[in-house]
Amino acid sequence: MIPFIRFADALSAWFGKAFGWLIIMMSVGTGYEVFVRYVLNAPTAWALDVSWILYGTLFMMGGAYTLSRGGHVRGDFVYRMWSPRVQGAVDLVLYVVFFFPGILALIFAGWKYAARSWAYGEVSVASPAGIPIYQFKTVIVAAGLLLFVQGIAQVMRCIIAIRTNEWLEAEEDVFETEDLLMRKANEAEKDNRT
Repeated sequence: MIPFIRFADALSAWFGKAFGWLIIMMSVGTGYEVFVRYVLNAPTAWALDVSWILYGTLFMMGGAYTLSRGGHVRGDFVYRMWSPRVQGAVDLVLYVVFFFPGILALIFAGWKYAARSWAYGEVSVASPAGIPIYQFKTVIVAAGLLLFVQGIAQVMRCIIAIRTNEWLEAEEDVFETEDLLMRKANEAEKDNRT
């Protein structure tokens, strides 16, 4: 189980970080729109739609990564007081009853929407520029598949927690700046003592 969990975590991390670069594209696009609108008095017809598409893509493709790192919202005011074994059992039931049916619906409905959208080259009806959106509908399916793979890994984590009464944590790959600074200060302090 552990090799599959590590594979799913790495896959989710790769996609999450790769699509995280969309933030830069969104910033550049928004900055360009602000410049041409207010300095050149020549607003674009496409900037808002492209920003929505990029943000939606970023949000959806980062979902599996967020799930792998335990970053989704959870009402843990009671949950955190339970043992890992009880947490794992509750999570397992919730994954089976709610998560997988929802993700499967996302994949199958997304497939239908994406196929239809590609078939007639769908464009945004809200955009005067007619921005194509069929590629964005494909993101629904891709995100659903990533979430499904990560969901299987999370179920395996639940099983391990039930068996061992310990959670198998994801490998840390992103650190808060404050944590890095504290580590650096502690290492410097340690070096000064020696």
